[in-house]
Amino acid sequence: MQFRTPSQAVALAVAALLLPPCRAQDPKPAAPPTQQPPNTSSGQTTVAPPPPAPAGDKALKNTGGDNPPIRVTVNEVIVPVTVTDEKGRFVSDLEQKDFQVMEENKPQTIRFFTRERSQPVVIGFLLDMSTSSRVHWKNFQNAATELIQTLLTGDKKYAGYLIDYAQDAEVAVNTTSDPEPMVEKIRKLKPGGGSAMFDAIYLSCTSRKLVHGEPVEPRRIVVIIGDGHDNASKHSLQQVIELAQRNLVTVYCISTQAFGFANASDDNLVRLAQETGGRVVYPLGDVYKDTDGYLSHPSDDGNYALTVGTGAYRSVVDGRMYHAVSDIAGEVTTQYIIRYISDNQSEKAYRNVKVTVDLGNVKVRARKGYYAAQ
Repeated sequence: MQFRTPSQAVALAVAALLLPPCRAQDPKPAAPPTQQPPNTSSGQTTVAPPPPAPAGDKALKNTGGDNPPIRVTVNEVIVPVTVTDEKGRFVSDLEQKDFQVMEENKPQTIRFFTRERSQPVVIGFLLDMSTSSRVHWKNFQNAATELIQTLLTGDKKYAGYLIDYAQDAEVAVNTTSDPEPMVEKIRKLKPGGGSAMFDAIYLSCTSRKLVHGEPVEPRRIVVIIGDGHDNASKHSLQQVIELAQRNLVTVYCISTQAFGFANASDDNLVRLAQETGGRVVYPLGDVYKDTDGYLSHPSDDGNYALTVGTGAYRSVVDGRMYHAVSDIAGEVTTQYIIRYISDNQSEKAYRNVKVTVDLGNVKVRARKGYYAAQ
């Protein structure tokens, strides 16, 4: 470059000394991390990190350089609730304000509440095929078939699966909205052998096809048709109770224990139901109370032989099985659903939950607790 005058050359030299050196072009800023969708498969929600704090925000000031993003895990607890009056009838017209939820004796704020009937569910039908089922097998067979056809109407929001158990447990029919494969399978089953009920519950939580949205919508239900006896499982009662609680499964039981027989295993059914928010019904309990059954009349004709009764026993058994099916089906479809986010900062794995209703003469059934995110 040529300068016309010496003064121009001096001016340019001074300007060069005063300007800062040239820098390479700054790279484009990195894109912010993608927000993860909520994960509610086990009653927990993962919350994405908050956006960077503005300059001057001392509370969130980052002085550690390139630290990894912070993730906060919260416990979203889902509690199905059944409310009945003193006669066992469902109370289905309550509002959110009528309920109170306590976790470890501390009140919780209900974030979601619904009382809609016919909510989506996935139902596991667990059928006892042990030798003890032979006496009333036809009744249990009919009850299982009726329950399946009542709850699975062909609507896609209702799905179910069948697990039968004797010496071993197996998924006989995997998850489907079509009741016919299960009904057809039950028609061909014949009882005999031991009882692996705990293994059947384990399979229901681990080894069947899932439906999108479980366990929030649809909810998870298991119905056991059996006497609670177990002599063949690889898993224990406590193990499967914890597994059911972790998987948000509510367990209902139709006891197949015949009237007049002592059954220490009935406690297994009671514990499974109580710990998960379900219940046990006993269709064969005290069926002789007002009924003359087969061989129920002693006859003093010289040899004290027993004679055949009036035949009303069979009718009463059928009626009780029908009512047991109706009770379970009604309860599954008329539950209240409560959801809350726990504010409990305890490090305990298992948290106790209690649901109460501000009304007299009602009974509330709900899960007793849950396992928190660790």
